[in-house]
Amino acid sequence: MRALNDDEQCADVLQRLAAARGAINSLMAELMEDHIRNHMPRNSKPSEEASDDLIGIVRTYLK
Repeated sequence: MRALNDDEQCADVLQRLAAARGAINSLMAELMEDHIRNHMPRNSKPSEEASDDLIGIVRTYLK
């Protein structure tokens, strides 16, 4: 908000916001991948139930 109050150029603020969003999205992708690879049970559920779990994870974190 300070950037907006200091009359910085909108394009500069938007560029910084886009960079921050990109960094956060990359971090979320890394953490989701780690969770899927290391914390989801393997071979203990039918594939449909495991798929539902995975879809739930993705939907929860990509809202």
